[in-house]
Formats: sequence, structure tokens, C-alpha cells
Amino acid sequence: MDLSYALIPFLAWLVAGSTKFLINTIRAKRFAFDLIGYGGLPSNHSAIVSSTAALIALKEGIGHPAFGLAVTLAFIVILDANSLRRQIGAQAAVINRLTTPSEGLKPLRERMGHTRTEIAAGVLVGVVVAFVTYTFIPIW
Repeated sequence: MDLSYALIPFLAWLVAGSTKFLINTIRAKRFAFDLIGYGGLPSNHSAIVSSTAALIALKEGIGHPAFGLAVTLAFIVILDANSLRRQIGAQAAVINRLTTPSEGLKPLRERMGHTRTEIAAGVLVGVVVAFVTYTFIPIW
């Protein structure tokens, strides 16, 4: 039974998330549990979809229809991370400035999307995780 298509994206998510937590902890000079979520370096979503596309390329080849589908999905996720979610964050910032803090009402999260650097780092993490795992763990 080949579980690589489930395990590799999970491993990419784990590596990207751990790296993001470590970077945020170093920047904040404290354990940054409150900074876990959307946004930040590297992009978890980009790591997941790029690890899937890279694994399909390694196992099936770039001529396989599943690779084309994986690349299409990756572009959709990456474009969403860079444009739509960044716009949502910008709208949250404006809403936060327009509202007055009241008891029980928390400000909206403003850090939602990713920069191109954060996305590129996520893609790099995903491809490296897929390559290293596929190359050095021969159970697949």
C-alpha cells in the first residue's frame, strides 16, 4: 500500500509549520503560539501543494495527467494566498481602525496572506521534502 501521497504533503506541512513557528519565536523573542495561522514564512499551503506536485513528477513523470492537475491546483492555492487572502487582511485592517474596542469583541486578524518570498519558501520546502523523502526513503 502506497501512502506517500498522504504522508509527503503531511510531512511538508509539518516541516513548513515547524519552521514558521521557529522563525516567529525567534522574531518575537518568545514562544509565538499566538502567531500560528495564516501568513508567515514559509507558506504551509504552498508547501503542501508543491510537495504533491513534486512527488507526482518524481513518481509518474511530468507527462502524467495527474502532474498537470497538481500544478493547476498549486497555482490556484498560490494565487489565493498571494492575492485574495492578502486583500482580506487589508480589509480587516480597515475594519479594525473603524471600530472601537468593546468588551468581548476581538480585533480581526490582519495577517492573512503571503508575500511572494513566503510563497517561494513554501514551494521550496515542499519540493525539497518530496525529493528528499522520495530519494532517501525507499519504502515508496
